[in-house]
Amino acid sequence: MKKLDLKTGDLFEVPQAVAPIAGVLACRAQIANVMSDALKGCDRYQVAMQMSKLLGRDISKHMLDAYTAESREEHMPPIDTAIAFDMATEGMNILNFYAQILGARLVVGRENLNWQLGKLEHMREELAKQIKQVRQALGEQS
Repeated sequence: MKKLDLKTGDLFEVPQAVAPIAGVLACRAQIANVMSDALKGCDRYQVAMQMSKLLGRDISKHMLDAYTAESREEHMPPIDTAIAFDMATEGMNILNFYAQILGARLVVGRENLNWQLGKLEHMREELAKQIKQVRQALGEQS
C-alpha cells in the first residue's frame, strides 16, 4: 500500500495568479511565514552556515531570525539569498510561494516526468479519437 502524500498538491489543480492590483505584492509577512515554516525542524545555525557557503558572504542566525519575523518589515531576503535559503533547507518553499503568486505550479524531478507522461498519454488519446473520426468520414470501419 502506498503512503499518502499530503505535501504534493493536486496534479489537476489550476493555480490562480494574484490580480495585478496596487499593493497585492505586499507579502512580506507571508514570506516570513513561508521561511519560518521551512525552518521547522532545522538547525538555524546550520542553515545560516550553508547559506553563507553558497553565497560567499556571511549569513547569520540573527539574519535568518529577522527574515522570519513578521514584525521586521525592513528584512526582505534578496533573490540570491532566497535561492540559497531553499537550497540550504533542501526545499523549494520560497520558489513554490513565488510560483503560486504568479499562478504557476512547480513540478520537478520524478513529478515532472509523471506530468510529461500524462500529457503524452492524453495527446495519444486525442489523436486516436481524431483518427477514428477521419476513418469514419472516409467510410472505413474502425
